[in-house]
Amino acid sequence: MSSKVVLKAKGKSTKGSKASSSSDDNSASKLLKEWSTWTMKKAKVITHYGFIPLIIIIGMNSDPKPSIYQLLSPV
Repeated sequence: MSSKVVLKAKGKSTKGSKASSSSDDNSASKLLKEWSTWTMKKAKVITHYGFIPLIIIIGMNSDPKPSIYQLLSPV
């Protein structure tokens, strides 16, 4: 009696029996997912660094024209 050792390869395994249309669908959905992830990361950074300056600009252009000190003070 001999025992067999089976080694499995790490990483992604590809199967040659996939249809080309499903492969195109997978690549299109993967591309869409990557693009939306990239877009959301950029939007998060823009929102993070742009929110307070936007509030200051809106406050400076309001009708009673406050000074920058009045905008930034908590009182």
